[in-house]
Amino acid sequence: MSDLSIGYAAMLEQFHPTEAVALSALAEQHGFTGVMAADHFQPWVPQQGQSAFVWEVLAALGERTTGDFGPGVTAPTFRWHPAMVAQASATLGAMYPGRHWLGLGSGEALNEHIVGGYWPEAPERINRMFEAIEIINKLFTASIAGKDVKHSGQFYKLESTRLWTMPPVAPEILVATAGPVTAKRAGRHVDGLITVGAPLSKIEGLFAKFEEGAREAGKDPSTMPRVLQLHMSWAETDEIALVNAMTEWPNGGMKFPKGDIRSPFELEQMAKLVRPEDFEGRLVISSDPDVHRAYIQSFIDLGFDRVYLHNVGRNQKEWIEVFGRDVLPKLHR
Repeated sequence: MSDLSIGYAAMLEQFHPTEAVALSALAEQHGFTGVMAADHFQPWVPQQGQSAFVWEVLAALGERTTGDFGPGVTAPTFRWHPAMVAQASATLGAMYPGRHWLGLGSGEALNEHIVGGYWPEAPERINRMFEAIEIINKLFTASIAGKDVKHSGQFYKLESTRLWTMPPVAPEILVATAGPVTAKRAGRHVDGLITVGAPLSKIEGLFAKFEEGAREAGKDPSTMPRVLQLHMSWAETDEIALVNAMTEWPNGGMKFPKGDIRSPFELEQMAKLVRPEDFEGRLVISSDPDVHRAYIQSFIDLGFDRVYLHNVGRNQKEWIEVFGRDVLPKLHR
């Protein structure tokens, strides 16, 4: 696959952390190249049943696997001061040189409201994220140079300090976005882009804005990672694959923004309205590995160089074995 990486999405909303780490190690044995681990305080719906602390799981992944790994994604804005996210990421970078990347997003009420703060509208959440990124970048740059840094902004303050444990090269920062304005700002301020499966025409628009922002900052967008998290439902029969999607990942069929919803139990009630046809264009449901292969390949052809795959069912071992044998070897740039 040369410069193409196909990784495993460890969904900590669904699996006990010990199982998630073991599955990640199994995925590596079957040809997956890295791990994107979900950062949630709560699952989407109660049926999923878990929500482990991602930073401890990432450290375990560093010990149990040999590929890249990072959070997909952390909000450095509400539960955390950005300095703490910077310290957590720098520590992993120091422990596992060249393997850890930092995936950041603007957050969802499901995870962030639990600290009891005001939950703002999306524009403020995005502005908070980019100020947090400014702080993280300042800390990474100053700490590598052996200097202190401080910050006083609209949302955050940082008194003079540095990260005392810091790798020689800072972890790459990737920003998750599904909107063109954020994609352009990401191109200016971070190393790469993360998004989820969407119509190819929409993603082409994201790429164009990301590249525009990168060029404005004097960067070469062709060298910047484009990362995709792709949900799917594979099982031995189409019927089981559909049941898995409806039961385990009904949020994948919800055609509305979920960033303001606070409780898994609220989403559980909304899930009762999800119908099989709601997954159309959002999540491929099929027992045929080649159907999934073609879908994944369409995103690679668009320009993604790193893809992390999530099978929504509990049948992880069977899926890992089948895709490691029948899908991954056929994917190409």
